Parts: sequence; structure tokens; C-alpha cells
Amino acid sequence: MSRSLRLVMAQMDFLVGDVHGNAREVVAAALRARDEFQADAVLFPELALTGYPPEDLLLRPGLHIHVLEALEYIKKRVEGIHVIVGHPQQSPAGLHNAASVIRDGRILATCFKQHLPNYLVFDEVRYFAPGEGGCVVGINGAKLGVTICEDIWNPGPCARLREQGADLIVNINASPFHVGKSAEREAVVRDRVRETGLPVVYANLVGGQDELVFDGESFVMDGAGTITQRAPACTAGLYPVELRDGGEGWRPVPGEVTPLPSVIESVYRTLVLGVRDYAHKNSFRGAVLGLSGGIDSAVTLAVAVDALGPDQVEAVLMPSRFTADMSIEDARAEADTLGVTHRTIPIEQPFAAFLGVLEKEFAGREPDVTEENIQARCRGIILMAISNKFGKILLSTGNKSEVAVGYSTLYGDMAGGFAPIKDVPKTRVYELAEYINREREIIPHRVLVRPPSAELAPDQQDQDSLPPYPVLDAILERYVERDQGIGDIVAEGYDEAIVRRVVWLVDKNEYKRRQAPPGVRITGRAFGRDRRYPITSGYLATQLQDKQDV
Repeated sequence: MSRSLRLVMAQMDFLVGDVHGNAREVVAAALRARDEFQADAVLFPELALTGYPPEDLLLRPGLHIHVLEALEYIKKRVEGIHVIVGHPQQSPAGLHNAASVIRDGRILATCFKQHLPNYLVFDEVRYFAPGEGGCVVGINGAKLGVTICEDIWNPGPCARLREQGADLIVNINASPFHVGKSAEREAVVRDRVRETGLPVVYANLVGGQDELVFDGESFVMDGAGTITQRAPACTAGLYPVELRDGGEGWRPVPGEVTPLPSVIESVYRTLVLGVRDYAHKNSFRGAVLGLSGGIDSAVTLAVAVDALGPDQVEAVLMPSRFTADMSIEDARAEADTLGVTHRTIPIEQPFAAFLGVLEKEFAGREPDVTEENIQARCRGIILMAISNKFGKILLSTGNKSEVAVGYSTLYGDMAGGFAPIKDVPKTRVYELAEYINREREIIPHRVLVRPPSAELAPDQQDQDSLPPYPVLDAILERYVERDQGIGDIVAEGYDEAIVRRVVWLVDKNEYKRRQAPPGVRITGRAFGRDRRYPITSGYLATQLQDKQDV
């Protein structure tokens, strides 16, 4: 006799700390899964009740009182469907990252995460104790082995569930995006399928939380390692999964397999989701940014418009005595094309006033980078004033290449509440611009082909101070993301003097990055949670020494 089982992957966007609000979302989604999809069970992401990552909120006793209240709320309001939901749970061994299976007012089982990630952006060992054993629950004739995120990235937990009689594995996740992450997830799950021979239903979180963006892409893999269903990236929703047992074990019925987006599309969609959630979850009334006529601010403006809508974005042009006419023309053209309100506020008057105030202090000294930075800080003051007055978040426009080497001004172009392209290398910024222009010209072509310039001095170009961006980005990828040393990078064919200078710039500008706004993480090693380097350190001098001096 053929049997069937219907699960729903609840790929949802939760707000960290809003335990009661998240519980209401869980109840509404569970009832919809029951009534609209006739589901036997609904799977919610890891730590759905607290949102992920709750970080040091987990140290507050009040949070755990709210979690207990939320579990009672779900138990009282949901009947006729199994709810598998993530939450923190105390036990005699400590606090656990847990998942409970709830049905008709009862908690049937609670399992604890066994492998706690403690690398890159993850620091779960700070908060949680590891669990043991496994959790197998019978639902409509099928035995589901319940796992939590990292447990499927390691051999062992799934195999033990198979030994305990599991017919299939369900895995609830909060797996954040970085370039290439989709392939990594599916490869890891395929390893577990080979280990167990069991199909896997992988339900992932979606949404932005500070610098992390969870891209969803929940999927189902059959016992042969084939993807039979995949939910779209960066899109919240309920995705039903049908499984059948015709006597040879439970097998997923093929469903819609949403194609994986290209690398550049996935980056763009992640940036849009990150900006949207950061602005909305922090209750900002729109966004403001400085629009210079350069490629970084052009890409940031396009992201902001797609995230918030053109009516919620304001662009400010702030020309100086060094601003080229084409910069003003291109900035206005993009703002007009996107339907964004824009205004022009020249900085000559405040710049001249600051020079006057400092005239005696600077007497006898030639102009240098100090005067360039004053211009940037004039712009920062103007933009922050607009942000304060109208409750709009200020989006700063610096890219990863600039942030890495300190080619930015504290309290100037670094001012802001969120930095959308903070983790996007300059070469990828150009790729994003081409993607934005894929159907029509939004960013003027001239912006893509003219040499980049901060326009803070006559005839200034970025390459006056920096290596060409393709070279710089290649070195930065090796030093920042791969942790390669100077010798390793030089051995790959890069000029030693350039490598040494780039390394020196990266390390000596850590103090700037500590004062920068958060921004969307899109690489495997972003500045911030990923890369926690000391500001004060003798290591820079050590690695720059000649070998014979050691």
C-alpha cells in the first residue's frame, strides 16, 4: 500500500529578539500550512523563536521566559499539524540550541544541536552546550530524524538517526549567504545522503540580520543525491514537499527546482535583501546617500531603490571645487532614471569656512590629505544632518577594496548607518553595474569607463594612490580571505613591493574599520565578525621584516 507524507518548508524572515512576534508568525504559518497545503508537518528555521543569531540576548534571563511563553502560545493555538520549531532550551547540562516537535498542545520531542559552529561568523560555543543522542519522530507512518544546521555538516548525527530507524532526515537551518554557499550546502547534504541513503529536507532561514543575510534556497534531496525541489533565493514563503512510500522507502515527489542564480545576481539580490531588512527592522523612514557620479554611489543607489522603492530614497549631490561637470551630469541622470528625489548642496562654503578657521593653525604648512579629508567630512556632516532630521538611514558607499586599505575618510565618506557594498570588491562593483544595466541603462555608461576618482584634489585618480583594482583585489583576496602570507602571494606572481604595501595598508587601517558602519556580508571572509584582528599589534612589523633580519 502506498503511503504519503506532506511537509512544508517554512522559509521565513524572523526578527531577532522579537520572540512573541516570531511566535505569532509561526502560528500563522502553521495554520496556513495545515489549511492551504493539508500538511502533516511544517519545518521552521533554526532558533526561529529568537531569530538568528540572537548573540548576547541569550545571556538575558528574560529572553528565556519569553521563549517558554512562546512555546505555550504555539501549543494552545495550533492543532492538526506537527510543528518543528527551533528555540533555545535549558537543561541540566546548560543552554542548548534546540528544536521541538509540537502537536495538539504537546511537545512530543526536543532535540539538541550536537555540533556547535565556532568559526567565521559563528560563535555558538560562547552560548550553547552540545547535545547528544538523536531525535526520531513518527509522523503519518514516516520516521523523521530531526537535525539542526551544523549537525548535517558533520558525519555522525545523521548516521545515528538512521540506526535509530529514521526514514528521512529533516534539517532546520540558519545558513547565511556568501558567494558559492549554495554549492557548498548541497555538496555537504549529498555527503550525508551517501552516508545514510536517506532523503533530506533542508529548510533554511531567509532575511537580513545586521551584516548577515540568509538567502533561503531550501531544498529537498532524494536518496540518490539528486535535488528534487529547491525554493527560490531571498524569498520568504511556504514550500510544500510531498513524499511517498510505495514499499521501497520514502521518496520525495519531484517538485519545482528553482534554478540557482548566477554569482552576480545572487550578490545583488543579497545586497537588496540586506538593505531592506536593515532599514525596515530598525524602523528607518527611508534612506539618504551621497551621489557623486562615481560607480560606488551609483550601484548603492540602485540597490537602495530596489530595496526600499524610489519614493523612500533621497540622493544628495555635494560638488566641490574639484568636482567635474560630468560627475554632476551622470549623478543627476541616474537619479532621474530611477525616479529618486535628488538635491544639490555644494560644499564650497563649509569647506572654505573650515579652511578659514584652521588658517592660523596650519600656517606654514602645504595642503595635503588633511584638506582632502575636510571636504569628505563636510559631506559627512551634511548627510548625517539630513539623516537625523528626517529619520532616514544614511547609506555609506565605500567598497571592500577601499575599506581594506583605508582609502576612505573617518567621519567623512565612512559616515553612515549601513554600508551596502562594504564587502564588495571594486572589480565586483563593476560587475554589479553591468548587471544593473542588463535591461536598460540605469547607470550612465560613462561612469563605467572613466577612471575612478575621489575628486578631492585636481586631476586626482584612485590609481595615483593604489595599484590597479584588478591587482589590488587579487592581492586582497589572498591576504584577507585566504590568509596567505606575503611570500605565498609573491610566489603567485605578484610584485613584492606592491604586496608589501597592500599588506601594510590593510593592517594599519584596522582602527578605521572598527569605526565603520556594518554592511552586507557577501564573501567568505568579511571585515567584522569574520575577521577579528587586533588594532594594536606588532605582527605587521614582524611580517614586513626581511628574512635575514629575523
